[in-house]
Amino acid sequence: MEDAGIAFDVRVSDVDEQLDADLLADPPEAAKKLAERKAGAVVQEVLSEDYLGMAMVLGADTMVVCDGEIFGKPQNLSDAKHMLRCLEGRTHEVLTAVSVWLVAAPEPEKISLGFRTFVDATAVTFRALSDEEIDDYLRQGESFDKAGAYAIQGAGAALVERIDGALDTVIGMPVGRLLEEFPDLVAPVA
Repeated sequence: MEDAGIAFDVRVSDVDEQLDADLLADPPEAAKKLAERKAGAVVQEVLSEDYLGMAMVLGADTMVVCDGEIFGKPQNLSDAKHMLRCLEGRTHEVLTAVSVWLVAAPEPEKISLGFRTFVDATAVTFRALSDEEIDDYLRQGESFDKAGAYAIQGAGAALVERIDGALDTVIGMPVGRLLEEFPDLVAPVA
């Protein structure tokens, strides 16, 4: 977002990322719901600080989907290995949902909120991988806080044969799509 000229502060939300069966069966809706939970939690945090003014809060969630199954962040080494083994030599979809909340608080007790959420999708094809390559990648340690157990912006790029769509969607913030949806995020150059 910095490269696009968008000024921002990062706040991490601590929300429950568990999904019920209905959402597990609908990955785009699941990603949207999690992005909305994350942004909503930060909005509540900001408002609890007696915030006054105008703010935009973004929440995002990225998930990897293969054959309709959502691959979130791996729980352990075995889970990470299973995910990578399922993805190797195949094409999967990476969904990133972004929920944009507008907060207007001109005076205490006068608060207006509005939000819109979108989902961007990119197809990612992994090359065929040996067990040794998967084990070598897992030893690097970047798998454990990443959906699908890989980081395309890191050493995980070596696992990928091609992508069809936006790389920033796979990384976790589809800035191009965000700017299409919200062109006013970037201040005009004088």
